[in-house]
Amino acid sequence: MKRLLKIGEFSKLCRVTVRTLRHYEEKGLLKPTSVDQWTGYRQYSLDQSQRLYRIIHLKGMGLSLDEIADIFERGDDKPDSEMIRQKAEQCRAEIARLQRQLEQLESLEQLSTTNKTMHETTIKRIPSRIVASYRRVIKNYDELGPLCVNVIGPEMMRIGCTCPEPQYCFTMEHDAEHRDENIDLEYCEAVGEMHPDTEILRFYETADIPKALCCYHRGSYNSFSETMTRVLSHIEEQGMQLSGNPRFCYIDGPWNKEDVADYLTEIQIPVR
Repeated sequence: MKRLLKIGEFSKLCRVTVRTLRHYEEKGLLKPTSVDQWTGYRQYSLDQSQRLYRIIHLKGMGLSLDEIADIFERGDDKPDSEMIRQKAEQCRAEIARLQRQLEQLESLEQLSTTNKTMHETTIKRIPSRIVASYRRVIKNYDELGPLCVNVIGPEMMRIGCTCPEPQYCFTMEHDAEHRDENIDLEYCEAVGEMHPDTEILRFYETADIPKALCCYHRGSYNSFSETMTRVLSHIEEQGMQLSGNPRFCYIDGPWNKEDVADYLTEIQIPVR
């Protein structure tokens, strides 16, 4: 006869709280071997620890208790290939979200612990330039570097674009409202001459901006909002008005810096 353990004994041996065991029982995942009809005392057998550890293992992989119950109901002890694929995709998305969050925290930490003047502003004129323009909806700013390296740069080289000094590249967002994801982004790079449009690039001459309020942003592209908040407050304090879409002009980035904290961007906001 199997030796039965009281719920407290089973809890102690398996290093799982009694509350957790009761919750698993309510979910139908791990029912006691016996329940005394008069006292309600629950007893478990040692071999039930295998099912308990399977529950804990599946839960650690991100499966909900309802999903684990469905797996057990079909007589299996592991998720099918489609569920594994979905959970892996959710993990990758969460890792990307946490990476962006880490970059923002590191950028804020750097701002708090250094004396760098990333919030100082200047007023200057931005002359018109002929640009090669690439516009698409991107999931987030993490896609920008690979697009420049793998799509925009090779296409500019293919058609023989030159980039005269001073070199100038920037992005503009075309959404009517702010978006953290699925951003309608246009990337522009100044070139020496006009070319016929291609399937990838469009060529045009940008408007002259007589007056732009400019400031430097250090760190992740995903934390532009922090710098923008300070700049917009300055615009309000100085009684200026916005007269066009902000430009994000890239000076240092993934093409020449390994550390995200060393990225340098100039934010240029047309004002009057």
